[in-house]
Amino acid sequence: MPSKETRPIRKLSRDRCLTPSRHLYMVLSPRSLVYARHALESLFRNSSESVHLRLITDSVRDEEELSMAIASLNTNGHRWEVYSEQDLTDREAELFTRHENLRTFRHGHPCWRKITDPLLLSEPDAELILLDPDLYFPNRFQFEQTPDSGLLLMWQRPNCLFPPSVVRTAIAGQIRLAHHVDIGVAHWRASADLDWLDWLVGRLGGAALPRMMHVEAIVWAALAMRVGGGHLDPAYWKCWRRLPSRRVLTKLGWSGLRILRSEPWSSLKCFHAGGEAKWWLDAARQEGLLEGGAELRSPGCIVPYVELRPEEFVRERAFKQVLKVMGYYQIFRST
Repeated sequence: MPSKETRPIRKLSRDRCLTPSRHLYMVLSPRSLVYARHALESLFRNSSESVHLRLITDSVRDEEELSMAIASLNTNGHRWEVYSEQDLTDREAELFTRHENLRTFRHGHPCWRKITDPLLLSEPDAELILLDPDLYFPNRFQFEQTPDSGLLLMWQRPNCLFPPSVVRTAIAGQIRLAHHVDIGVAHWRASADLDWLDWLVGRLGGAALPRMMHVEAIVWAALAMRVGGGHLDPAYWKCWRRLPSRRVLTKLGWSGLRILRSEPWSSLKCFHAGGEAKWWLDAARQEGLLEGGAELRSPGCIVPYVELRPEEFVRERAFKQVLKVMGYYQIFRST
């Protein structure tokens, strides 16, 4: 495999070097390419702005596999690079030298590196647009402007704050959390208060944090209330929600393709296909359902964050417990 200095993608990207690029980051395993390929293809095809995508993966072998996979795509002259966890070891030692909790956090669940590793790959105050691999961009679009300060996150109801034990730890420690956060897309700048972020990870559990991907959302929710910002316009940046009606339709035999037909594809900049929806994208793409054909360059409205109040969390957990006792989740579990 060529070194990063000689890798052919450097040559492919030079056409756009004179054009300012949007700086994108994605944590990605080659094993997720079965659906992430659609995110990448639609991003490269439909972004009306030049993008510089940095993919973050686990091992050197994963880095090689991803590099070969991306090289097979039509990237339309957009820039991209792949980094393994090992590639950033020296930078981690430099930037996080006083922050033991962040160093430990970085080596926890791979998804958590969506918080740490863009900081290692960027200059101070640089733009960070963070993407999950289960996205789809159905129309020609522009990303929203990344604010000089604050954090932009997607919106979803009720929220993806999990596990409950870590949320309870945050509430008990009087750590404020934004409600209704979704972490499919985030805009931030490399200006994090590392001392505070290290303190936060420690207060939430540090090395004892359960290695579950959704812990990342709790960190983002706390950061949102700390630095401000707001939600990306849900009319443009939509998160899939497994509504009760959709659970029933699935149980009745409706295909994912049929369910996805109800989405407003021609008005979306981005669709976050969370849960089972990510596995439906291929069939929907083959049917031509996902290509909206619109030009969506106007900025959306930023929706202010709302704090998750402790009493709301208690009510939500009690309601879910009732549903669990009634067998709701067993009946309508994902297949």
